[in-house]
Amino acid sequence: MSHYRPLHCDLHDYLEIACLYRYWLRIELREGLAFDAQAFTTQTRRSAGGVLEEFLEVQVDDASREFRLDRLHAITPLSAQALFGRVELNAAR
Repeated sequence: MSHYRPLHCDLHDYLEIACLYRYWLRIELREGLAFDAQAFTTQTRRSAGGVLEEFLEVQVDDASREFRLDRLHAITPLSAQALFGRVELNAAR
């Protein structure tokens, strides 16, 4: 996988809110794929090269999946009571 590029700090709040309230999200990846999943948690861990990488863990069809945050293009809450709308996630420069 390519060199990790962290998200801007202010964008983490949207992911944390989505996880806190277990929002169902439409998740758009930078590769052009999109799917719906329930936000579960975020994680930070070291890669094999020692670089800290951040992930979003979601539940899809009773299975857990993780996506490195810099692979995410946008998230859109699917819940009517959501505290935010569609958010485009841009990696830090």
